[in-house]
Amino acid sequence: MAVINVFSAENLSKRYGERLLFEGLTFGLSRGQKCAIVAKNGTGKTTLLNGICDVEPMDNGRVSMDAGIQWSYLPQDPEYDGNQTILDHLYASDMAAVKAMRTYVAAAEGADDDTLQSAYEGMDIHNAWDFEARAKEVLGRLNLHNLSRTMATLSGGERRRIALARVLIEEPDILFLDEPTNHLDLDMIQWLERYLAQSKMTILMITHDRYFLENVCDTILELDGQTLHKYKGNYSYYLEKREERKENALANRAKARGIFKRELEWIRSTPSARTGKSKSRIERFYEIKNAAKKRLEEDDMALRLNPHRLGGKIIELHKVAHGFDGDVLFENLTHHFKRGERIGIVGRNGSGKSTLLDLITQGDVPLRGKVVVGETVVFGHYHQSGAQFPEGQRIIEAVYEIAEFMPLEKGLKITATQLLERFLFPRSTHHQLISTLSGGERKRLHLLQVLMANPNFLILDEPTNDLDIYTLQILEEFLFDFPGCLILVSHDRYFMDRLVEHIWVLGTQNEVRFFPGNYSQYRLALTDEKRQAQDLREANKATSESNAESASPKNDYSKRLSFKEKFEFEQLEDKMTELEHEKASLTEQLYANPADQAKLQVLGEKLHEVTTALEEAENRWLELSERAG
Repeated sequence: MAVINVFSAENLSKRYGERLLFEGLTFGLSRGQKCAIVAKNGTGKTTLLNGICDVEPMDNGRVSMDAGIQWSYLPQDPEYDGNQTILDHLYASDMAAVKAMRTYVAAAEGADDDTLQSAYEGMDIHNAWDFEARAKEVLGRLNLHNLSRTMATLSGGERRRIALARVLIEEPDILFLDEPTNHLDLDMIQWLERYLAQSKMTILMITHDRYFLENVCDTILELDGQTLHKYKGNYSYYLEKREERKENALANRAKARGIFKRELEWIRSTPSARTGKSKSRIERFYEIKNAAKKRLEEDDMALRLNPHRLGGKIIELHKVAHGFDGDVLFENLTHHFKRGERIGIVGRNGSGKSTLLDLITQGDVPLRGKVVVGETVVFGHYHQSGAQFPEGQRIIEAVYEIAEFMPLEKGLKITATQLLERFLFPRSTHHQLISTLSGGERKRLHLLQVLMANPNFLILDEPTNDLDIYTLQILEEFLFDFPGCLILVSHDRYFMDRLVEHIWVLGTQNEVRFFPGNYSQYRLALTDEKRQAQDLREANKATSESNAESASPKNDYSKRLSFKEKFEFEQLEDKMTELEHEKASLTEQLYANPADQAKLQVLGEKLHEVTTALEEAENRWLELSERAG
């Protein structure tokens, strides 16, 4: 039975000046198919997706979809109206269900009964009640609560999450996603992975998250050398079949080298009479020559580094605490680093991961405690914001300003040129202006600068953002053999599992929780704990609902709560629980510090704020509860 495509791309081509990105790309997607595009940075993944979604024109080719198909696109840099509220932005769609929801929200804010009845009917016709429930789940999972904020007041990461929430809430027939896991914490990524895997949407995405590829996708499209290779399977299947293709390429190259040797002898014979030789054979000779000299990834040399020697004292953290504006992110952090220690740091956005890294490198000063750095420590600190390169600087210049070579074991060394090639900068690009590079290529160059300094203590803050899978594999091998200390912050679960031995968890009651093992082991250890907590919440919720039902009969008045109010009502219970826990903690701290008057004053002020907030939340909950019946 033939597969019927709901989306087709035919003969797509794109060139920037003399640089050909891709040519003659043809592929299609069937209903419910979940497909990912993988390629090296700078080869045109985002350009291809932009062309498909009509963000920028293709040089040649056409894109077609079945009649009536609705689609949505999450670009890397979503557009937004700074004056819009989050709620307005979420509803700024032409989809029928979204329009019905928008009408319903407006009508529920005080319209007459006829208008309200019409809005209810529209919700039923377009099945928009499911839209409402979906919106609540998505917004809650992505930690988006205050929907009255304007888009201009949000961080780039928050706007990115809102853009993701919008396309998920719309639930179109076809969903196009460009790096959907960027700016998500690990909990959000795992939820999104499950959400998309269970969805009936047809999906075409770009992502470097290998667990995501493994668990969501059933098809991989590899863009390599302006050509699209299709693998009908998940990421594991792709790796297996790609390896087979590479082995075949190696065999073909070896064969070509044998033929080339014979043809070289022929073409060198009686050179004065070359004009009499077969023109077709001469042309074939140069084709064989190119095939024989083709450089494959297997040619990359293995690196055994020889960084600066680490002394007996490395880094000591003594009861370190830090925070901002009276809010403590973490405290009482004590740790003495050992040679070769590999630590991964996880935590929600805003929990203090980057702050902790700055304290360790002495780029910031702790509120309390002290950081002692050994004399032999040479830091290599990769910042997630990347590096600022001077205007007009070229690739090779950026590396040479750090060092011309990097020492290896047994007195060997690797030059800057060789390291650039290993990290997928061909020699032909070394004198290219940095300003012409893609975002991922610029971050790769910044990473090279960090490594060329030959550090013995590496600190990498989200090094996998905007890096392609090929670069990640090279970086993993590099770091796997790195003999110094490593601290890694990353939302790439595969990367963490491969490279770290211990996990530090931030964001739990102002403490840094230590866990022996990699990220997956940490998640497994938390499963039972979370399941028990969820069971308790569900039991409490069931009891509350049962009590409410026995107290008063249900009526239709609940529908007159606006979407915003319903969402607020559902969030208030969790908020009150958090505030109660915070109040109890502050009360305990007050009694524990009777002699510290300064701290007592701060704690007292904080307790007053929390108590006031709790009272307000309780009053609001009662108000909405009464209106909901």
